[in-house]
Amino acid sequence: MPEKVKIQLEYEIKSSPKILFSFLNEPNALAQWFADEVTIRDNIYTFQWHEDSKRAKLINVKENKSVRYKWIDDEPYYFELEIVQDELTNDVALAVTDFVKEENLEDRKLIWDNSIDYLSSVLGA
Repeated sequence: MPEKVKIQLEYEIKSSPKILFSFLNEPNALAQWFADEVTIRDNIYTFQWHEDSKRAKLINVKENKSVRYKWIDDEPYYFELEIVQDELTNDVALAVTDFVKEENLEDRKLIWDNSIDYLSSVLGA
């Protein structure tokens, strides 16, 4: 199996960290921008996209700061969503850490770009 490369992306989001955080870990909110359907059972999230689904365990939560999900069937990979707030300007950004096969790098970046654009529209930002 080919190794995956780590990607880190950052997006400016016009939202308070508290409101944004709810969209990073609550199933109903995640289903508004990240996947078509999201369910949770025993701390395992199931993300459904069309006919594809993936399961991930929420392994780290920092209230109003970050969440990290570890893929169940894709060890040792994870994805992390971190809220970054500038101390001087109070601007808020969402930092995304993900892993992807090298040949899918541009496609994955485009998927994140589109997902975050949709998140911004859901937030009314």
